[in-house]
Amino acid sequence: MTRTALRICPLCEATCGLVLTVDGGRVTHARGDREDVFSAGFVCPKGASFGALDADPDRLTRPLIRRDGVLEPATWAEAFAAVAVGIGGVSGPYGGEAVGVVLGNPNVHTMAGGLYPGQLVAALRTRSVFTASTLDQMPKHVSCGYLFGDPDAIPVPDLDRTGHLLLIGANPLVSNGSLATAADFPGKLRALRRRGGRLTVIDPHRTRTARVADRHIAPRPGTDAALLLAMVQVILAEGLADPGDLTPYLSGLDELRALAADFPPEAVAAYCDVPAADIRGLARELAAAEKAAVYGRLGSTAVEFGTLTSWLVDVLNILTGNLDRPGGAMFPLSATARAPRPPQPGKGFRTGRWHSRVAGHPETKGELPAVALAEEIDTPGEGRLRALVVVAANPVLSAPDGLRLDRALAGLDFMVSVDPYLNETSRHADVVLPPPPPAQSAHYDFAFSTLAVRNTVRYSPPAVPLAEGAMDEPEILARLILAVLGEGGPDADPAAVDAQAVARRLGAETADPQSPVHGRETAELAAQLAGRTGYERRLDMMLRLGPYGDGFGAAPEGLTLARVLERPHGIDLGALRPRLPQVLRTASGTLELVAPPLAADVPRLRDAVAHGGDAGNLVLIGRRHLRSNNSWMHNVPVLTGGSNRCTAQLHPDDAARLGLADGAPARIKGDGGEITVQVEITDTLRPGVLSLPHGWGHDRTGTRLSAASRTPGANVNQLLDGTRLDPLSGTAVLNGFPIRVEAAD
Repeated sequence: MTRTALRICPLCEATCGLVLTVDGGRVTHARGDREDVFSAGFVCPKGASFGALDADPDRLTRPLIRRDGVLEPATWAEAFAAVAVGIGGVSGPYGGEAVGVVLGNPNVHTMAGGLYPGQLVAALRTRSVFTASTLDQMPKHVSCGYLFGDPDAIPVPDLDRTGHLLLIGANPLVSNGSLATAADFPGKLRALRRRGGRLTVIDPHRTRTARVADRHIAPRPGTDAALLLAMVQVILAEGLADPGDLTPYLSGLDELRALAADFPPEAVAAYCDVPAADIRGLARELAAAEKAAVYGRLGSTAVEFGTLTSWLVDVLNILTGNLDRPGGAMFPLSATARAPRPPQPGKGFRTGRWHSRVAGHPETKGELPAVALAEEIDTPGEGRLRALVVVAANPVLSAPDGLRLDRALAGLDFMVSVDPYLNETSRHADVVLPPPPPAQSAHYDFAFSTLAVRNTVRYSPPAVPLAEGAMDEPEILARLILAVLGEGGPDADPAAVDAQAVARRLGAETADPQSPVHGRETAELAAQLAGRTGYERRLDMMLRLGPYGDGFGAAPEGLTLARVLERPHGIDLGALRPRLPQVLRTASGTLELVAPPLAADVPRLRDAVAHGGDAGNLVLIGRRHLRSNNSWMHNVPVLTGGSNRCTAQLHPDDAARLGLADGAPARIKGDGGEITVQVEITDTLRPGVLSLPHGWGHDRTGTRLSAASRTPGANVNQLLDGTRLDPLSGTAVLNGFPIRVEAAD
């Protein structure tokens, strides 16, 4: 019997609504949901291939346990028993710190990843936490932490109302947006042009987005911080700053003026390889625009000065009065966020509450840099990591020096992976716990609704029942938590994990005088929660206590899970609205323009400008593709091939100088090693730059990725040894580092 089902796409940050055609429990087709309140029918090739990914024959369907060195199928009971023994065998004699947690990017695309990792870390009593954030967006968290006091208060461009959009190191026509959840980014840019708006792109690559821009500036990679600080200098020196309604909340303007004084456009032009007149023009156009937004992404974060660049993006939004106003950069308000309270000073933001054992890297936002993972395992001594819990992560490909990490993982006492594939990382596990395909899972975007360019609420129940013998991912993680607590016997009830989370949240709310449920009985509130499962009850609680919620009866027309289920295409909660000073959690209660750690890093930028950077070397940058998302989707044949290839793109002038021919192999060398990749000559790159995509290198033995292994590509991160970091955030420098290139046999 053929039927249709609605499902929010979990394959990128656009979170588009899909209509799935289901035949006998199998998804046979996917199209955009034209009635979806957020995406209105938009779909990209990844979403259209939902059925192919869902039915990938290489997906694991049963747990695996390593017996006599070989991973073999096992029952769920056997798997969780093995986890309890393996983790207990390490944490017992060596303590919780000997067990690390690694969380990959897919965690933010699932309900389970949004609800359970915090409880898992608490159960392990470990501070050895590593995530994909320090390979991606951590500089933005740090800069927002210092500016606003909350590292999760990230402003996004108000795309539907802006008149001047300045993009830095972002290619949303390919990535579909990132740290700015926006379905149909192409349509939003077309609408910007129709209303007479202007699009400017700063990127060393003439990307698909740059090709539709009114102006494209191609600086030397990694120099964006200097370019933006020069724009700040122009705006302040020429009297163009106009913070407007932000003025009462500002502090540190004089300190900012002093820092910027050494960075006029003429001082940074050679370093950035951008004429001073162009930099002045960018600053003047931005200041003159009636409604403008500056937005930066991976090309501006995974670089040597990623935190400074991320900070300066919002400094420009602040100086031009475009922060927190319609058409500028605004703060979304998710339906599951904590309900707003009266503004009050917070504790501010800081890093370095603890440090890594080997290199002494400071903690940032509760985690350590991903580049420290290998050395924490393979360096002998007290406190060495001896076990890992890896959830939806593949750091062998996504982190620098995968060869070293590969060897380190092989030396662990125990490792458990929650992963649907036997990939380059999970092949080292002693236990593999496979979640079901996405069609069999419920979906709510906890993370991306906090970054959405319009406030909506949407929930997708499972489109297809769980297959026989499968276990839903929330139950997997709940049972994993119980196993590490030593409570994971065959009669363990995973609902206890959800009940504990509900009790903790309701206890805090009933004790809070500002909460709508202050003074009420937690048992009475818990009894009102609806939902078929523990995670649905938790979602119902969060919706009720959120900014649009019914407050358990305090606002009878407010949101509940039942009301959201009544509207399967979603509920539109309206355009973004100003939220200052409510979002501020700085100790001063102000927008702190110049936090001391940021000011202390500016001399490092001044030195780089003075020494000219790596002007004489080829510099490497990454590359996105519309049919790919990191290392996730290279095993789906319909998404690979064509232009989605692992090639080394470079300018014709560089190819001629180096004696490289189109289609021929080139040997590329970096701090961490070398790789051989096919050359692709293109004039879309500025001279002096080579571009390689991220997430390839599927050539290791022991994986079960039949399609990916046929076209493995090369792991670009093997060119790095992990020593290049943005010091303020611990983020790996994946863009803008020097390489050496020569023809290969």
